Amino acid sequence: MKSNPRAPSQSQIAWQVGETPIPLGRFPKLMGIVNTTPDSFSDGGQFCDVDAAVGHALELAAAGADFLDVGGESTRPGAEPVSAADELRRVIPVVSRLAGEVSVPISIDTTKAEVARQALDAGATIVNDISGLTFDPQMPAVCAESNCGVIVMHIQGTPQTMQNDPHYDNVIAEICDHFTARLEELAAVGIANERIVLDPGIGFGKTAEHNLQILSHIGRFRELGYPVLIGHSRKRFLGKVLGKPLDERVYGTAGVAIALAQQGVDIIRVHDVAAVGDCLTAWQAVIERVEG
Repeated sequence: MKSNPRAPSQSQIAWQVGETPIPLGRFPKLMGIVNTTPDSFSDGGQFCDVDAAVGHALELAAAGADFLDVGGESTRPGAEPVSAADELRRVIPVVSRLAGEVSVPISIDTTKAEVARQALDAGATIVNDISGLTFDPQMPAVCAESNCGVIVMHIQGTPQTMQNDPHYDNVIAEICDHFTARLEELAAVGIANERIVLDPGIGFGKTAEHNLQILSHIGRFRELGYPVLIGHSRKRFLGKVLGKPLDERVYGTAGVAIALAQQGVDIIRVHDVAAVGDCLTAWQAVIERVEG
């Protein structure tokens, strides 16, 4: 008999977010993207207004988002940094409003310790840091003191330099080695293992081929013993694979999501929650009936 593409023995992991353990591993959870920036690569400028950002977030939650990820600084290739004051002005009113209106956990997408601290005070319970808590030396302490969930991402370089000819001898092995070392450092400052999710960083210092290698080796990252998040939504490598512009990558995003689900990914960060959610639900309905 042909085995289920997603083996029943796939390990289950609980992600500790504040006081709440969130079970992961049976079916991917979706993290909806809420950009409050004027220059994000996909939807920059659409949700700069607080009411627009909150309205969009509520739509994502209604569409089935399990988490909402609020960000106030673009990290697209070549993006210039913004001040902490500007970032706080963009995200804190949105996080505060959402904390009183949604039941799903709220994530703050930032590399700045002060932004993370104020967002956690405002009701966020997850810190999503593209630098793996390295750009701001105070970020590990803020996360350690708060008991929040932490998403540790891999990046080669910075948003300003990361796509300037990224190179690896073995992209999978090098990212895994990076995570192993970084996790030891974070444990040493008091961030418990069960609070951490790993993100290999699609598009953050990677070529299209590097991204495809990452996307086809989810099991290798999960062998590290932590939940795995992937954020591939609408990204540039899909343009190369599909030969389509940014606004025509929803179906490609959903197709990759199914491939990720088959490999046991835990969380998928997307713009198009309804479309990806429907695709995954239909996939699950079929795959549950495949004889093992």
